[in-house]
Amino acid sequence: MTVDPAVGPTEWGESVGVGPWTGPWPDDPRYDPELLAGGDRRNVVDRYRYWTLEAIVADLDARRHPFHVAIENFGHDLNIGTVVRTANAFLAAEVHVVGRRRWNRRGAMVTDRYQHLRHHADVDGLLAFAAERELAVVAVDNGPGAVPIETARLPERCVLLFGQEGPGLTDEARTGATTTVSIAQFGSTRSINAGVAAGIAMHSWVRQHAAIS
Repeated sequence: MTVDPAVGPTEWGESVGVGPWTGPWPDDPRYDPELLAGGDRRNVVDRYRYWTLEAIVADLDARRHPFHVAIENFGHDLNIGTVVRTANAFLAAEVHVVGRRRWNRRGAMVTDRYQHLRHHADVDGLLAFAAERELAVVAVDNGPGAVPIETARLPERCVLLFGQEGPGLTDEARTGATTTVSIAQFGSTRSINAGVAAGIAMHSWVRQHAAIS
C-alpha cells in the first residue's frame, strides 16, 4: 500500500494526518511499514492511522450495518460519489449502482476504497439481490402515497433506493419497492439533491437502529 498522493495541505495551510511514527514501531500486522516511515496523510479516523487498507476494510466489515444503499445511474448521475462517501460515514453494508457501471468517483473522496460497491445492469437485478437476501426495498421519493420518513419505522435490513438527479426513480423502481418514504420539504423547490436525500435517509436509519456510543 502507498500513501495517498491526493491529500495535501488544508485551506489553513496545515498538513492533513500525521507524520512518520516516532519511537519503536508497533509489532502488529495491521500497520503499514510505508505509512509508519513516511506518515499517514489519508482522510481516516485516528484509530486507523498507519493501518493498511486491507486491515481497515476488515475492521469495518466486522461492524457494518445491515442496510444497503442503491442509486439509479441511467443518466450518469454526478451524485454517486457523494452517496458513496456518506455510505462510508454511516457504515452501510454496500452501495449498489443501478444502470451505467461508470460513475464519477471524484465526489467519493477516496472512500470507495473502503466501501463495498456492487453493480446491477437494471432494477430487476437489484430487486433479485434484495429478495435473495431478504432485504426490504425502501424507495425514497416524494411521489403520491409516500410515507413521511420523519414518522416511518425503517426496516433494519433494507435497501434505501434513490433515483437519479432530475427524473427521480424509474417506474420499475417505484413498483418494485416494498415501501416508499418521502422527506419533508418546506420551501418552493419540488425536490432536493439526490446526494442530500441519501444522507438524510441514511441518518434516519442510524437514529433508529445504530448503537450510538
